[in-house]
Amino acid sequence: MELRDFIWPDNVCMTGKSECAPPHQLRSPVNLFQSGNIVKICAPMVRYSKLAFRTLVRKYNCDLCYTPMIIAADFVRSVKARHSEFTTNRGDHPLIVQFAAKEAQVLADAACIVSPFADGIDINCGCPQRWAMAEGYGACLINRPEAVQEMVKQVRNQVENPMFSVSVKIRIHNDLQRTVDLCRKAEAAGVSWITVHGRNAEERHQPVHYDAIKIIKQSVSVPVVANGDMKSLKDVENVCQVTGTDGESFKGKKMTFQWTAVAVFLYAEIAILLLLCLPYISPLRWQKIFMFSLWGKIANYWNKAFLAIIVLLIVLFLDAVREVRKYSNVHIAEKSTQATASAYDHIHMKLFRSQRNLYISGFSLFLWLVLRRTVSLITLLAKERGAQVALEIQVANTSDAARKYLEENEKLQQSLMERRNCVNNELIEATNKKLKQEAEKLKAEIKKSSMVLGKKTDEVTAVKNQAESLKKEYDHLIREHTKLKEHAGDKQDKKAL
Repeated sequence: MELRDFIWPDNVCMTGKSECAPPHQLRSPVNLFQSGNIVKICAPMVRYSKLAFRTLVRKYNCDLCYTPMIIAADFVRSVKARHSEFTTNRGDHPLIVQFAAKEAQVLADAACIVSPFADGIDINCGCPQRWAMAEGYGACLINRPEAVQEMVKQVRNQVENPMFSVSVKIRIHNDLQRTVDLCRKAEAAGVSWITVHGRNAEERHQPVHYDAIKIIKQSVSVPVVANGDMKSLKDVENVCQVTGTDGESFKGKKMTFQWTAVAVFLYAEIAILLLLCLPYISPLRWQKIFMFSLWGKIANYWNKAFLAIIVLLIVLFLDAVREVRKYSNVHIAEKSTQATASAYDHIHMKLFRSQRNLYISGFSLFLWLVLRRTVSLITLLAKERGAQVALEIQVANTSDAARKYLEENEKLQQSLMERRNCVNNELIEATNKKLKQEAEKLKAEIKKSSMVLGKKTDEVTAVKNQAESLKKEYDHLIREHTKLKEHAGDKQDKKAL
C-alpha cells in the first residue's frame, strides 16, 4: 500500500488535492497486550517522536508508537497547532496520541478530532517539568485522581469508536498507596492500560523503583506498562521479569546535544594542537598564516570568545562534578539498602556518563588553555626567529664590513712598516757610525789608561820593594837594639856586685 502523508485540518495529501483521508481499519491496541509477548513501545519524546522517527522505529519491530506530548487546548483551538503538532500516514499504526490536559471536555474534544487517524490517546500525568505542572498539566494530575477519572470517562463517552483506547501515564507518589488508589480509579473509569514511570515527580536521574511498578501491577487488572531507564532489549526483559508488567516503554538514550558539542570541540582542539605541533611547519610559516586579514578580523572578538568559552566549559565541568558526586552518593546509599541489580546497573551507567562528561569538559578546558598558550608561544617564537634572522643578517653585514676594514688596516700597517723600516735603517747606520767613533775613542783612552796604569803599577812595585827593604832594615835594627839592651843590663849587674 502506498504511504500518503496527511496533515491538518483538511487532511490535504502531499499531492495537493483536497480529499478526506480514507478511514484506516483501526484495531484496539489493547489486543497487543493479549498476545502473551512483551509489548515494545516507543515512549513519547519531545521533538523526536514525529512521523519520520516513528516510521524508522517501526522498521525495527517496535509494536506501538506515541506522538510527542500535545497541549490539548491548543490543539482544539488552533488550526496552526494541528498542522505543526500532528502528522501521520496510513502506515503509522498502531499510534497513540499523547495529550496534556487539565479539563475533561477539552481532552474529549481533542480525542474526537484525532480518533479517525489514531488508535488511541494517552493522558500525560507524568511530565515533571515545572512549566507543565504550573499550568496544571503533567505530574501534578496524580494528586487529582478524580480529575483523571473524569477525563477517562469523558473520552470513553464521546469517542464513538469502541476500539479507541484511552491510557494514562503516571508517576508514583512517595506514599505508594495513593498511586494504587489513582490506578484503581482510572481502571474503574475504563482506562485501557496504565503506563507507570517508576519515579516520583521530584526525581530525575535516581534509580527507578521497579518494586513500586510491581505492586501497582498486582493491584489492578488492566495492563501495566513499565517506563524508565530501558535502553536495550535486555533491560526490557529484565524489567519484565522483575515487575511482571505487560509492556515496556523505552527511550533511546544518547549523548545530549551540549555534551556532543563539547566532545566535537574536544576532538577539534586535539586536531588543531596536532596540526600546530607538526615539525614540518615552522613558526615563521604559522606567523604568516596568522597574519592573514581574516585572522585580523577575528582577533577583534578573540578575547571575548575565549573568555566566553572558558566560562561555558567551567560551568559544564562544575555540572559534571556535581553529577559525579550525586551518583556516587546515590550508589553508596543504594548499596547500604541492598538495592536491586538493575538499580545498580542504572546507577553505574549514570555514574559512567557523568564521569565521561567530567573528562570531556575537563580535557576540553585544559586543551583550550593549552591551545591559547601554544598559539601565543608559536607567535612569540616566530617573532624571536624573525629577530634572530634579522640579527644574523646584520651580523653577516657587520662581519663583511669588519673584514674589509681589517684588510685595509693590514695594508696600511704594511705600508707603515715599510716606511718605518726605511727610516730605522738610516737611523741605525748613523747610530752605528757614532758608536764606532765612540768605541775608537774609548779604545784610545783605554790604551792611554793602560799605559798610565802600567807606569803606576811599576811605581807601586818599586815602593813595595823599598818598603820591604825598609822593613828588613827595621827588623835588623830592632834585633840590634835588643842585643844592646841585653848587653847594657849585664854590665849594670856586674857593677852592682
